Amino acid sequence: MLRIGITSRALFNLNSSHSIFEKYGLEAYRKHQISNENIPLGEGQTFPLVKKLLNLNKLAEKDLVEVILLSRNSPDTGLRIFNSIEHHGLNIKKAAFCGGNSPHIYAKSFETHLFLSADLDDCRLSTLNGIPSARIMLTNKINNSDNLLRIAFDGDSVIFSDDSQLIFENYGLEAFNRNEKNLADEPLSKGPFKSFLEQLCILQQSFPREDCPLRIALVTARSAPSHERVIKTLRDWNIRIDESLFLQGIDKTAFLEDFLADIFFDDQFEICESAKHSVPTGQVINLNSRN
Repeated sequence: MLRIGITSRALFNLNSSHSIFEKYGLEAYRKHQISNENIPLGEGQTFPLVKKLLNLNKLAEKDLVEVILLSRNSPDTGLRIFNSIEHHGLNIKKAAFCGGNSPHIYAKSFETHLFLSADLDDCRLSTLNGIPSARIMLTNKINNSDNLLRIAFDGDSVIFSDDSQLIFENYGLEAFNRNEKNLADEPLSKGPFKSFLEQLCILQQSFPREDCPLRIALVTARSAPSHERVIKTLRDWNIRIDESLFLQGIDKTAFLEDFLADIFFDDQFEICESAKHSVPTGQVINLNSRN
């Protein structure tokens, strides 16, 4: 089963509540949430993603995905979160309300394959604890509502390690292409999101290939000749990706819009800042990265 841990700010729109906390403090926030606990929260950045993930269980008629709420809220203030989950019909049963502490500590205990949070520090701590993590870039963008789930990944420093990326950063494009061409038959090392991608590919196998409700895309700045090593690496890993876009460094945003991505994972802050206005975006936490 694919297990995803997600925070309440990533799942629901808590902007007004969070503003109260920042301006007036914890007690004002507590009173606000309790007095409004029967007023459902609106959809947050990852709400459509979570809804589509949970819908896979209905389509397969078996449990393939479990979403677990991991929250800094206390049990008192967390009641509004659970009431909102019930109101929106989300099949989320497990939760940890941590009373102000970082909820990342329970991501490993719940055996999650991915941790999503709007808090960068929580994501870094989760990554240090061995859980692939991404910071959700908060905007007002809520994506398409059809049933097909579309997930897009960057390549280097996300699916793959940052070894080749470092060559590009330190020695330039020519050295990068030369290295990738020379090592075309040598698989790339795994990156922080390889294990999550593997779980998605296992999940895809529960559906007919010609009618699968989950579609995966690689959206990378690579181009020929460095494409060959990517394709051979995925083949060596026995991972099937539905679409691969080799963009030679051009902006990814229009392509992500055309793909109708429900979430896009990239490690570069600048790329995430650009993409978040068009598609839901998660900045992958790579402990070796300078971003």
